Amino acid sequence: MYHLFLLALLAAPAISPAADIDDGREWQPGDHHVHSEWSVDWDRSTMPPTPVRGGDSSYSRTRNAEQARHFGLRWMVHTDHGGPGHSTVTRDHAYPALLLARKAVPEVIQFNGMEFDVPAGEHASLIIAPGPQEGEQLFAIERDYSRGEPLQDGSRDTHQHMLDALAHMRALRPLPLMLINHPSRTATGVGQWGEVEPTELTAWHDAAPQVLVGMEGAPGHQATRTERGLYRNVAAPTFGGFDQMTTQVGGVWDQMLAAGTHFWITASSDSHVNVRDGGSDFDPGEYSKTYVWARPEADDILGGVRAGRMFAVTGDLIDALELTVQAADGSSAVGRMGDTLALAAGTPMRVQLRVRAPEGANAAGQHPALRQMQLIVGSGDGKDPQMQTRRFTAKEWQQDGAWYQVSWALPAPAGGAFVRARGSSTDEPTPLADIQGEDPWQDLWFHSNPVFIAR
Repeated sequence: MYHLFLLALLAAPAISPAADIDDGREWQPGDHHVHSEWSVDWDRSTMPPTPVRGGDSSYSRTRNAEQARHFGLRWMVHTDHGGPGHSTVTRDHAYPALLLARKAVPEVIQFNGMEFDVPAGEHASLIIAPGPQEGEQLFAIERDYSRGEPLQDGSRDTHQHMLDALAHMRALRPLPLMLINHPSRTATGVGQWGEVEPTELTAWHDAAPQVLVGMEGAPGHQATRTERGLYRNVAAPTFGGFDQMTTQVGGVWDQMLAAGTHFWITASSDSHVNVRDGGSDFDPGEYSKTYVWARPEADDILGGVRAGRMFAVTGDLIDALELTVQAADGSSAVGRMGDTLALAAGTPMRVQLRVRAPEGANAAGQHPALRQMQLIVGSGDGKDPQMQTRRFTAKEWQQDGAWYQVSWALPAPAGGAFVRARGSSTDEPTPLADIQGEDPWQDLWFHSNPVFIAR
């Protein structure tokens, strides 16, 4: 009997572990930065200040979830602002509103969260894993660690307090997630940083690498024609709607990746008030989307964000992206976004990018045309990475229906490397500085997350 069993095992078809891991996964579009009426204003004539409902946004959480569903999102995070004593607003009002929104719009996976006031920084999207403790977890983090929570301004505005917050969060089970919002919004120039500095990003990530996992590559507030992203300093604008830390080849993000830091980028709406209602914003999913390769389950979506299985896109330029790296002769495993692939220095490697154009029109009623794709390879140390970029136009890519494909064969760099990709509806070889009056629908980009090559 044992021999028959062994023969049966040997005759059985091999099952690919990768296929098992990816079973049921698809691209799940979402938004991790959405405000509601519980981003309150404050009546400071009282002590303590009295929260004023709807001060920063008039929308209910249910309304936001309905708009997310309308614009095709599969998941979203409710992230209201903090302030003096706001943790009780979060617990007593915002969280019950989330529960109501989940019942009203079950098609959208909705996470409890907030726009955390970062000590010694600015803002971050804090995302809590669903579960019986999700309400209490968020309340305690805001109460004990949010920079804006105390009545006395500045009492928590220290680097150590942020490290203490991250130490608390990395001990929680299940783990929360954090993504730094609009990192260069307070910059005073290109490479001249404000409240968020590259060294802080690295220190925060090192303190809790499975909690603080990335930043907004594309900030919200993209609907305003005067200050795209509300990056108000003309010397430090967005570039193609993306933050300068992301768009500059060899810049902050590339330096972190070259140092081996697994740090990811996203896109969000930062929705407060829609432009149709006199605001500066698009609704969740209307313009910006973060696609996560995951099953339609909360845990797997958070796992995809944590692992870097995602890409950021504006204006529905694409709705699927496959970036792979493999030895050119097929002898190695296949590395995908977030993976680390072992390749000896000098090994001929093949980088392939496939993207898919959406079938329907975007929210502006347009079918934007992809005009270019770029593959970017970085290597060396984190201070001065060596960068290679190859740009492709329609004459150079292969098209199969809605799919567009390019590839690049080159030697694997010595000392470790990474590969990432981007593309645009424009002909700009590198994203140009955004200027007053430009139409965001005519300046669309996607950016992948990286594949690492082991050093």
